[in-house]
Amino acid sequence: MFYVIQGEDAPDSLAQRLAARPAHLARLTELQQDGRLLLAGPFPAIDSNDPGPAGFSGSLIVAEFPSLQEAQSWAGADPYVAAGVYARVSVKPFKKVLPA
Repeated sequence: MFYVIQGEDAPDSLAQRLAARPAHLARLTELQQDGRLLLAGPFPAIDSNDPGPAGFSGSLIVAEFPSLQEAQSWAGADPYVAAGVYARVSVKPFKKVLPA
């Protein structure tokens, strides 16, 4: 089943985000190589693809996991969590309907 993982950035965490980004992307690349990643990306804090110093307000990941518990465990081990980038993380089951 797919799960939505949504991280909400802590205030003033852009420096930590940039430092942890390579490790964060490496984990996402593993999901992609396993054919389990539907989509992933950050939420710019302003209406721009490159928000510069405004940074980001969080991230969204939609990926396939065997169970909610495994999705939560994976999300909890994210480098952004360890670096203090995310103030909160939610994980919810997701049913993909479209595109078919």
